[in-house]
Amino acid sequence: MFELLFTSFPAVIRYYQLKRRGEAMTVWNMRTAVFIWGVLAFLLFTAIFYFHPKSYSGIVPFRTISVVSQANGPVTELAVKNGQQVAPGDLLFRIEDSTQKANLKVAKAELAQLTAAEAKANDSLRVAQANVAEEQATLDNLRVDLANAQTLYDKKVGSLDAVREAETAVLAAEAGLSAALAQQDLAEVDISETLPAQKKVAEANVESAQVALNQTEVRSFADGFVTQMAMSVGSPASKLILSPAMIIVPDRPKDTPVRITAGFSQVARAAIYEGMPAEIACDSNINLGFRNAILPARVLGVQRAIAAGQIVPGGQLKELNNMAGRGSILVYFELVYPEHEKIMLDGSGCIVQTYTNNMEGVFGHIIATTGIVKEIGLRLKVWGALISGIGLAGGGGH
Repeated sequence: MFELLFTSFPAVIRYYQLKRRGEAMTVWNMRTAVFIWGVLAFLLFTAIFYFHPKSYSGIVPFRTISVVSQANGPVTELAVKNGQQVAPGDLLFRIEDSTQKANLKVAKAELAQLTAAEAKANDSLRVAQANVAEEQATLDNLRVDLANAQTLYDKKVGSLDAVREAETAVLAAEAGLSAALAQQDLAEVDISETLPAQKKVAEANVESAQVALNQTEVRSFADGFVTQMAMSVGSPASKLILSPAMIIVPDRPKDTPVRITAGFSQVARAAIYEGMPAEIACDSNINLGFRNAILPARVLGVQRAIAAGQIVPGGQLKELNNMAGRGSILVYFELVYPEHEKIMLDGSGCIVQTYTNNMEGVFGHIIATTGIVKEIGLRLKVWGALISGIGLAGGGGH
């Protein structure tokens, strides 16, 4: 342990004192030096581990897109395969669509029927308008006949029966005109209100049927690659988000930098600050040449909540003893050099080592200098991870 080596000078000094005097080195003679050595080592251990927190839970997070169907039915075509790159709008798979096509044909036929009814209503309106004109002309003629019959009767030339017949004819013509006007009004209502409303419903039905047909074609909404495809032609399409047909890992947007997250002990919250320098060693970057195995980074921010304390609504009262486990604070990191982002593999596990360097004065310089112990330790752990990862220490799964 480097801490024990750095604080061993009291024991070394005492050893040379005893050697110069010619005295034997015994536990009794070394007791004070060893005690001082232990106290200094403890203080150094405390300072190093407090001011330079480390986390083994670092990870490069990424998102996935679960692909599910919005329609039921067996799969009739698979347009992609595992590992294939897709773009927005690319077809992923098709579902049997005979029912949806039939519904679309019915909806379009109903719309066409209403379009024909609209043309027929226009013809009916023209007929009604002609009937109104005809009835109006007939009524005008009968009113003239009535006036003539009344004049002849007043001059004692005509008969009363002729007047009554003329009046009856006028009343019948007025009734006919009213009926023709009502028929015209009915045709106008059909054209201006009834048929447009029915046509809108029919158009909505066509649109709904078209949407249902489109849902039988499942397409990508993002750039990325397909993985974990758990379906084949003939398989029933899954509509459950917990049982997706396949998963798309979206490409990282060019304007979105890589973020590394890590969990630290809650005690480390007092030492971690925004802009704090750090080093990140991800397992997927470790190599024999040690090139880019450890990358410089800095603290971007600290999440203002601890996940272990979250409470969600439920039907049971919370038993706090079941939540006794201490959670960790979530810290976000960003790489110092953007060119390192392209070598970061999504999902990689990382060791994250932070270093305190924001303290002033001699004590601050001493604390910052002690970070070299953690730097050396991190590099030794990277070598250990390499040995374990290739199977020499029984790890690596090989």
